Amino acid sequence: MKHWRTALVGLLALLLTGFALLWFLPASWAMPLLAPRLNGVRLSDVSGSLWDGAAGQVLSARNENLGRVNWQLSRLALLGEQRLRVDMHGPRLDFTGSMEGGSATEAVWTDVQMRADLGLFGAAASLPGGQARGTLAMTAGHVRLSGGWPLEMDASITWQPAAMRVPRLGELPLGTLLLTLHSSKGVVEGTLHDDGSGPLQVAGRLQLSPLGRRFTAEAKPREPNAGLQRWLSGLGTTDARGVTHINYSGGLAAALPEGKR
Repeated sequence: MKHWRTALVGLLALLLTGFALLWFLPASWAMPLLAPRLNGVRLSDVSGSLWDGAAGQVLSARNENLGRVNWQLSRLALLGEQRLRVDMHGPRLDFTGSMEGGSATEAVWTDVQMRADLGLFGAAASLPGGQARGTLAMTAGHVRLSGGWPLEMDASITWQPAAMRVPRLGELPLGTLLLTLHSSKGVVEGTLHDDGSGPLQVAGRLQLSPLGRRFTAEAKPREPNAGLQRWLSGLGTTDARGVTHINYSGGLAAALPEGKR
């Protein structure tokens, strides 16, 4: 009986030690375990704990310095309930937001503020006819993600100064473009327009789903601009008024609801 009590006390002591270690786990100790989930992003100058920590430098997979990050992670994560707050600031990227989620594939982000230099995205910033340049600033009060796709979302994006780098035409300034996005049941709808003062006059709509995508717009230079007009004419049909009608679809675009077109 005495041996059983000794073993039980030893087991309880081991459990308490493990619990205390998790409760106060230094962030630097946790990094090797988290590295496979960071998709090539690396944190250096790590301080604090896993639950309330900071990294003096965040390096992208291409070894670019993205800035400094602070985070607060609720200890309820030990019970499977994730609550995370992230504040990241750098010369080319700012991001703040709060996340709640019960799994690695399901999450809800709230109070999201982001500013990003499009140059960070490389080929992902390619658009028909060229490479997007400038800075995106996004605000989103609510984003519900499933497998990385926004099932629900309300967001506003400002692209300023917007520009396109086009082969043989160089960099074409577009001014300030404004995009609003709303997602319901996994279908993203958006409206695009300019701020009324830049080189490009545009009004358009887009629809996105995991199965297809569609973008329609009418665009023209606000003032005569041969380079901008040439780029626009490569995107669609230009009428006698100089307005280019852009109609683009990809994937199974017919799968998008009729009422959303």
